[in-house]
Amino acid sequence: MTRTDPSSSPPRRTLARRLAVTASFVVAIVGSAIGVGAFGGVPISEAADGLLATDATLIAPAGPAFSIWTVIYAALGAYTLWQWWDRTDERRVAGPAIASLLLNAAWILLVQAGRVGLTVPVIVLLVAVLAMLFRRMSRTAAGGPLELLVVDGTFGLYLGWVSVATCANITAALVGAGAPDLGHPEWLAVLVLVVAGLIGIALASSGRGAIAAPAGITWGIAWIAVARSTGEPHSPITATGAAIAAAVVGAATVVAVVRRLRRSRSTVAG
Repeated sequence: MTRTDPSSSPPRRTLARRLAVTASFVVAIVGSAIGVGAFGGVPISEAADGLLATDATLIAPAGPAFSIWTVIYAALGAYTLWQWWDRTDERRVAGPAIASLLLNAAWILLVQAGRVGLTVPVIVLLVAVLAMLFRRMSRTAAGGPLELLVVDGTFGLYLGWVSVATCANITAALVGAGAPDLGHPEWLAVLVLVVAGLIGIALASSGRGAIAAPAGITWGIAWIAVARSTGEPHSPITATGAAIAAAVVGAATVVAVVRRLRRSRSTVAG
């Protein structure tokens, strides 16, 4: 796809887009601060009666998994700065980026209010927005290494992690709503992990060599394996299923990258 002349973008529209992205990032950062206990907030693991704690459900990742948010927020900050340099937003990233930042903040505020049930449609919508953005990025190549890093890398990682978080979120909401025990909770957990693994494989096979999205999924699933093998509720079946799923997604990512490299070399040689 041919990129348009940067000078063709209306200055007022460009400025409005830049300001909107920046304001949304600030809202997301304030929401994140509340989510870790600042400004009178309660840490996410303690809010909503602990439904989102690492020991609340079989699909909850271990605590260290959530350190990925530091990377994601730093990357979102890098994108926010970068988009002030990007005059055209040729790949139409800004709109979904703004929506994702605001949905993220809304999710945190709902958890703070103890409305875990309402967080489900919010996080599902967040995944849908990020998936749409991932599709846009896959259709059009990044304009250079910097854009590949701060746009494709940022939102790919964001999508991968939130995909896993959505599984944990839905499970927590069901527990909070008093969902009846269906008789085989561990095997249901494994089924959820299979679905997450299939999503990871699909993301690894899609896009223009993107590895951030499946990496985010692999990270989340791997920490579920750690949580269920070392903490409560202890579940060897779930831990094994998570470990296998993480390994398969990781292997699929490596295979996809190798294939793309070979294809690229063949094209150059031809």
